[in-house]
Amino acid sequence: MKILEIEHCRKHFGGMEVLRDISLTVSQGQVVSIIGPSGSGKSTLLRCATLLETMDGGTLKYLGKSAVTEVNGASVYASPAELKEIRSCFGLVFQNFNLFPHYTVLKNITEAPILIQKRDKAEVLATARDLLAKMGLSDRENAYPYQLSGGQQQRVSIARALALRPKILFFDEPTSALDPELTGEILKVIRALAAEHMTMVIVTHEMAFARDVSDHVIFMDDGVIVEQGDPKEIINNPSHERTIQFLSRFN
Repeated sequence: MKILEIEHCRKHFGGMEVLRDISLTVSQGQVVSIIGPSGSGKSTLLRCATLLETMDGGTLKYLGKSAVTEVNGASVYASPAELKEIRSCFGLVFQNFNLFPHYTVLKNITEAPILIQKRDKAEVLATARDLLAKMGLSDRENAYPYQLSGGQQQRVSIARALALRPKILFFDEPTSALDPELTGEILKVIRALAAEHMTMVIVTHEMAFARDVSDHVIFMDDGVIVEQGDPKEIINNPSHERTIQFLSRFN
């Protein structure tokens, strides 16, 4: 089953073309890693996919429902009610955690499911506590973000995204704000989610992780997909000169 379909996505900032005709499909249970140099358009693609940026052209679908169609070469968005429903399909984990500083860990996780999804409070609390246990944070539910390490904050933000019961989870460089030790902590959590067949799209600079955990790797540069395919093939034996140059820094 196709969870996400993007076709011919285009995005400009001023006169600069940041995404040029990007198409990709993510199926249920698939883990897709997006790699490439800074400024290649990876994060912008994720922001377009999660409706945080508007596409200038192209189409976007979740579970076959159109969030964005194309009319006369321009992207046209679905109604606010339709977009609200589509937003419930995905969760997003940012590189800088984006937790509410004045909320406890538990409230950070439970606020959206209770207020936005209108779910039963007792059920949401039980789910949140299960997720905290899974993240190794059961003893931190009453702590505030400033009382946590960066790795703990990132695990809370993953729990917060999972509490919404998304069909697909997006990670925008989830370890870039962390030191190497804490990076390992977060990658371990993502590996565990992959083992449970959680559908994920991960923008990452962790090449070994992308190779070992993903089902599919996309290499982007200068707003286009240069090369994509089997992670071991792309990362161990890239065929495009630009991919070879990029990966030589990591090997």
